[in-house]
Amino acid sequence: MNIVQEPRVYLIGRQDVDMATINRFLVDESMTWNTDAASGAESLCEVAGRVCYMSFGKGRKTNAEYLGHILESAHGSVLEHAVWNFVVAGVSRSFTHELVRHRAGFGYSQLSQRYVDESQTDFVEPDIIASDPELHTIWEEAVKQSHQAYCRLVEGLLSRYEDVEDKTMRRKLARQAARSVLPNATETKIFITANGRALRHFIEARANEYAEIEIRRVAVKMLRLLQREAPALFGDYDIVALPDGTEVAQTAHRKV
Repeated sequence: MNIVQEPRVYLIGRQDVDMATINRFLVDESMTWNTDAASGAESLCEVAGRVCYMSFGKGRKTNAEYLGHILESAHGSVLEHAVWNFVVAGVSRSFTHELVRHRAGFGYSQLSQRYVDESQTDFVEPDIIASDPELHTIWEEAVKQSHQAYCRLVEGLLSRYEDVEDKTMRRKLARQAARSVLPNATETKIFITANGRALRHFIEARANEYAEIEIRRVAVKMLRLLQREAPALFGDYDIVALPDGTEVAQTAHRKV
């Protein structure tokens, strides 16, 4: 049995900007505009904000200045036009149960326990349990027992469904029933799509000291990726270490 204690976050998708079409729109409006944005997301948020006031070529010149003002004024709807795609792995079903409560601005596709064989799955152990030998033993025994029960149930259910001719359907029927004994510690993978405003809300809700440690770790890892990807949109956050060694994110521009 493999035990996982550190989540993995991959930023796998981002937006491209069609500057030729943006310029065609500006020509039609007898306007010109240039941006020094570091990413497509930052460009799109600036375009969205400038469309609201038709302020192309006016006022704040740099992308960082413009989006800094957006954050200060809490013009959050502009950030909804920036979208990123992530794959998160090495996390527990406990984590995803909490994660999917974030609905507005998020989309999810998660590993299916009905189709994927969990006989070789990993399990995610909380640090506080792993750090105590006695508690670790209790946890490990419980997880092993549940996993062994799953494997035995799958085997028995495949026999019960032997009259089902479709092999894929037979396996699905067995696994979907057997998974009922798997613990929340079972490792899973999830594909996440979210916009900038929703991600800021997620970071503020989950990368704080009152959030559960596993989801807090993921939120901080996502923030670090986003700060490199779009500093004008996420650079206002400071990542701070707590006395227990875990980290939180803080910003003066909350609830944008």
